[in-house]
Amino acid sequence: MAAKVRSQYVCQNCGSAFPQWLGQCTSCKQWNTLVEEVRDRVEEKRGTPASVKGRTPKPVAIGDIPAQDGPRIPLSDRELARVMGGGLVPGSITLIGGEPGIGKSTLLLQTALRNPHLKTLYVSGEESEHQVKMRAERLEVASNESRVPSGELLGDESPTRHSALATRHSESCYVLTETNTQNIFKHIEALEPGLVVIDSVQTLHTATLDASPGSVGQVRECTAEIMRFAKATDVPFVLIGHITKDGFIAGPKVLEHMVDCVLQFEGDRDHAYRLLRPLKNRFGSTNELGIYEMHGTGLAAVEDPSQVLLGDRRERPSGVAVSATLEGQRPLLIEVQALVSSAVYGTPQRSATGFDLRRLNMLLAVLEKRCGFRLGQKDVFLNLAGGFRVEEPAIDLAVVCAVLSSNADIAIPMDTAFCGEVGLTGEIRPVTRTEQRIAEAQKLGFARIFVPKGTKGIGPVKGIQLVQVGQVNEVLGALFG
Repeated sequence: MAAKVRSQYVCQNCGSAFPQWLGQCTSCKQWNTLVEEVRDRVEEKRGTPASVKGRTPKPVAIGDIPAQDGPRIPLSDRELARVMGGGLVPGSITLIGGEPGIGKSTLLLQTALRNPHLKTLYVSGEESEHQVKMRAERLEVASNESRVPSGELLGDESPTRHSALATRHSESCYVLTETNTQNIFKHIEALEPGLVVIDSVQTLHTATLDASPGSVGQVRECTAEIMRFAKATDVPFVLIGHITKDGFIAGPKVLEHMVDCVLQFEGDRDHAYRLLRPLKNRFGSTNELGIYEMHGTGLAAVEDPSQVLLGDRRERPSGVAVSATLEGQRPLLIEVQALVSSAVYGTPQRSATGFDLRRLNMLLAVLEKRCGFRLGQKDVFLNLAGGFRVEEPAIDLAVVCAVLSSNADIAIPMDTAFCGEVGLTGEIRPVTRTEQRIAEAQKLGFARIFVPKGTKGIGPVKGIQLVQVGQVNEVLGALFG
């Protein structure tokens, strides 16, 4: 007897399913987004491997569950390990999203090549084996080491046709050009890798669902199969995901709820710096930040970003202030640049790059109402150097000082830094972990730092002057007289 075939209509925007076609999705209110998907419920077609089928879940008392708090899998990339919470967790699923060409594939391929202790299977659904090898050679993993044959890549039919990456670093990296999840699981069971990289999840498809690769149903079903496989075999997966024109990861929103860690790889392709931010992390903090610099040979971790972001400090014009901020556990000194000029077209412009425009408008209103500066008829442009985006309120004081420095055309001394949150009444409120900010400024040679008055646990620091202020007017008096 033939199996019953069921059909449903799935919204390609939000992933909602309906039994019949509708012109408008009733969940997200988008028009013409429903696409028919045929789901075959035959159990034999499911991509569940034999190792998973043999396990039948049953209720277990929580006290009888053995603890498996083992060590994480270490990574040679300290920036990636920091963002992920200290390393890879066995059985976890990590999703990395970013714009095309930002460096997602480069980051994961060099991670696979530069961890010789970790056998890695790199599953490429977008590039051929030759293209992956060309990128690996461009990364110059072992440019000074000799190349000798070390076996064939997984999926190769002839060792003479496709040579392996023959160095000590690349002996543990295998490449598979496959998009069917059932075949991928079979290769994983045969190879038994310690890490699997999927590039990208939008190219996968499963025989369980009759829909085109990249559709909402295929992405959801393939991720669900990977999740079941990873939890049953303790093999960590790293998935590369495309993003939409709005900057969100393509596919249904449930995709981000299914995985354990969501990382956002961002940056301007015209600049060399790339930022890796965790948007979700079940095994660590979401306040960390990884910083990379793009070179012709790959991505290089930036160990001391403060010195890079400050640039040349020999001469500083007006409108520039340095803020001591925090990204996770890492203190950073970021250069805040402001430009204030007379409005040419009558209506003043407000523009902010890397900073919340609404908060900039609030700070300008505080300066006009509480401090008496007439900025309502002037254009104000704000920029954070290095392509960074900071949402921490401790940068408020540096923004205010940079704006007033440009307005008065008076340069702020190069050896001065700021940290503090500005309230609506013009008061400067304390911020967390001020001592770490002071230590970072002192390490980089700053002679003076303005900190909020009433900050607890701060004593005299050798080599740097602490100026405690409680109101914006006090800062302006100390800077501009």
